[in-house]
Amino acid sequence: MSEKIKKITTPLTKEKLKDLRAGDTVYIDGIIYTGRDAAHQRLIEALQRGENLPVDLTDQIIYYVGPAPAKPGQVIGSAGPTTSYRMDDLTVPLLELGLNGMIGKGSRGEKVINGMKKYGAVYFAAIGGAGALISNSIKESEIVAYDDLGPEAIRKLKVKNFPAIVVIDSKGNNLYESERKKYQR
Repeated sequence: MSEKIKKITTPLTKEKLKDLRAGDTVYIDGIIYTGRDAAHQRLIEALQRGENLPVDLTDQIIYYVGPAPAKPGQVIGSAGPTTSYRMDDLTVPLLELGLNGMIGKGSRGEKVINGMKKYGAVYFAAIGGAGALISNSIKESEIVAYDDLGPEAIRKLKVKNFPAIVVIDSKGNNLYESERKKYQR
């Protein structure tokens, strides 16, 4: 597995993600979107009704987060990652639409990994428990859909040096699996 530090700027095009490998540390600049369980459910329901989504996900990254309220003078409150498998049943239709990156914590199911390989997407891990530190990389935050969901509303975040690790690359190489194998007897 790779262990390089890379700087990427969104949008995350297929051209940009093809060089990302499991194990790479990345710093992301640009726009990313937030979304958790409730927002994903609404996106899928909109697709099932044949409606346009409130956000064009082509070449975008979704960060699985429900940030804490911002304190006075802050852009956003603590913004640590949510456990990603909670979105697994709702992810592949978004990959089909051109979603190219997801940020969360924890492993992904086989269905999502197969979808990532088929549609050429990557999964980044953010460090759980580091929500306050991560929030320092968020320079702007704007709710763009599903305001009634509160912390789970879809936000458009402008980020600078957002830290993440490529855990599963577009070829399906999985850092969680490869690193565990190193320590098995």
